[in-house]
Order: sequence, then C-alpha cells, then structure tokens
Amino acid sequence: MLKEQIKSLPHECDDCPIRHRAVCARCDADDLERLEEIKYYRSFQAGQTVIWSGDKMDFVGSVVSGIATLTQTMEDGRTQMVGLLLPSDFVGRPGREGSAYDVVATTDLMMCCFRKKPFEEMMETTPHVAQRLLEMTLDELDAAREWMLVLGRKTAREKIASLLSIIGRRDASLNLRGTKGPLVFDLPLTREAMADYLGLTLETVSRQMSALKRDGVITLEGKRNVTIPDFGRLMDEAGDDSDGGMFA
Repeated sequence: MLKEQIKSLPHECDDCPIRHRAVCARCDADDLERLEEIKYYRSFQAGQTVIWSGDKMDFVGSVVSGIATLTQTMEDGRTQMVGLLLPSDFVGRPGREGSAYDVVATTDLMMCCFRKKPFEEMMETTPHVAQRLLEMTLDELDAAREWMLVLGRKTAREKIASLLSIIGRRDASLNLRGTKGPLVFDLPLTREAMADYLGLTLETVSRQMSALKRDGVITLEGKRNVTIPDFGRLMDEAGDDSDGGMFA
C-alpha cells in the first residue's frame, strides 16, 4: 500500500501538494534543483516510529501526507503526547544531532526528506530557506503556547472544537480553500489518539463529538469524515475568535 502511495506522489516540486506551505515555499528554480539532489521520499506505516528520542538524525524533512505525533517519555516510563505533525510541518532540527522527542506515525505517513548535512549547508548559502524555516519555527512556538491554554483552561467541549478547527484550517490551507463555506475533511486521529492528545478520557471524547454532532456544529459520516457547516460557530464553541488565535 505504501509503495503504491509513493508511486502516486508528485515527484516534481512544482506539483507537490505542500509546496506553498513547506520550507521550500520561496525557492526558485535553481534552489529547487539543489534540493532535488539531496531529496528522497520515506514512508512509514501507522504506528511505526519515525525517530526515537535521542537517536541521531541524518535527515530533516516535511510531512507530505498523513499525521505523526511528538511524544516525550519520562524517567518512570510515563509518556505524554506534546505535539502533532500535520502535512507541510517540518521534522528535525538543523544544527542538532539528535531528536528531542519520539516521532510516531499515527496514520500512514509520507515524508519528503533532505540529507541533513547538505541541507544545513544550503541554509547558510540560501537566506530565504533559513528565513522560511525560522518563520515556521516561530509559528510552531506560538501554536505551542496557545495549545497550553487549550489544555490548561478550556472545557472538554472547547478542547474538541479547538482540535477540529486546527485540522480543518490546515486542510483548507493545503487545498487553497478558505473557511467561509462548509469544510469537509477526514479526521486523521482516532478517538483514542484525540483523548491522549487532549488529556481526556475516550468516553469524554466520544460524548463530546456526539454532542457537537447533535447540536449541528459538525456532521459525521462514519467515525472519520467530518463536515463543519459554519466555521464561525465552531470557533465560538472553541472559545476563540474567527481565526482561533492559533496558526493553521
């Protein structure tokens, strides 16, 4: 299945579905040609570990499709999911030998990877690549700070609505759509993964999803296909303004 997905991927940067959001968004033809020389695709099955915390990373890259989690393990073995990696998100840190977190594929995952050392050298000679990565890193920092508010102060219903709004906005951005009309997307997380990420029980997640459906905030087809008829109403349920105060 994954081999078939790799074959179906656009191997030309101009046709890449994340091109307008990825670290290479501002690259010109010459830059893309240099990236092509150090680029390769990697695939991971759902549940497979992409990188273990502390392991040396010989690549960096962008999520092309699928979703992964960032997880940190405490000394006593307890684990905490500390972040999500959605399509166009960057994996790895130039200048850092190893990974600070376990990165695990939650769904089947496709990544566009760059050999780390050549990518670091390119950052030194191509300022707009370094600038784009800095912008993405600062957006990630702001989103992490906002997520602290979600986890620490919001109700269970607001947490669910906030997570749905983040995934919905990212899907709209990747597909170059706005949030004015109905948003339709496949939820990439299981209810169990949502519960883990939000610090809720599975029963609470299921109950709140059902409540949002019953109240007409969302519609569900099966367990994964989500339609948001009115994005503004979802943001009201999340306790946020129209853009959520969070980065897509």
